[in-house]
Amino acid sequence: MKNFQQRYQYSAILLRELVITDFKLRYQGSVLGYIWSLLRPLALFVIMYFVFARVLNTGGEIPHFPVYLLLGIVLWNYFSEVTNGGVGAVVGKGDILRKINFPKYVIVLAGSLSALINLAINLIVVFIFMLINGVDFHWSGLLVIFPLLEMFTLSIALAFLLSALFVKLRDMNYIWEVFMQGAFYATPIFYAMSFLSPKYQMILILNPMAQIMQDARYLLITHQTPTIGTIYGNEWMRLIPIGFTLIMLVAAALYFRHRSKFFAEDI
Repeated sequence: MKNFQQRYQYSAILLRELVITDFKLRYQGSVLGYIWSLLRPLALFVIMYFVFARVLNTGGEIPHFPVYLLLGIVLWNYFSEVTNGGVGAVVGKGDILRKINFPKYVIVLAGSLSALINLAINLIVVFIFMLINGVDFHWSGLLVIFPLLEMFTLSIALAFLLSALFVKLRDMNYIWEVFMQGAFYATPIFYAMSFLSPKYQMILILNPMAQIMQDARYLLITHQTPTIGTIYGNEWMRLIPIGFTLIMLVAAALYFRHRSKFFAEDI
């Protein structure tokens, strides 16, 4: 038990230092520094709102569509930051891995927690926009912690899998980049689900990020948001994307653990 405590206490200390270092280095040398963590999603929001809401009118009849759009951008940015950063996380720490023996999972987890800090900051901005836009607050909004937890689980699972794959398959960086471009349009970030036909809604909502995004919007912004339960008329359908996320987590953890023994020699 003592050895177990010492091992994970060491991992926790290392994880904390890596998170602090990663967050400090993220905007080192930039004039605006940490303000960029707010400006990036806001700038993308302004562009997408003008193009898709004003010009193309993809918002449909959704109430508070500007906040609806901003929340989608913030959640997608977190998912993108964790997974894209996860691809090269292990390889990027190759010099350290060759010199020091420590739990390899800490490297990937550190990047995910650093992105989680950015997410928390951006969600504060979303709440401010909700107040300005007159969104009604309900106690059910507290349940948003569950889709956020699902998103964290999905993101970290993919980050572990991608980081281990990239050690042996350097093309994974380009493969994932192409995949993310397709996934961006296959997730209802800048358009309402009602913009699609019922057939395509039933396909698209099985995408875990689409299900997470719609659930978060339903809980925080408006109950007019279509969710997987309302689209299928069966709340049990929610178990499909959730089950996929849990299976992905187990598979990624097992693969990462198996491959981590060879990281130092393969990098």
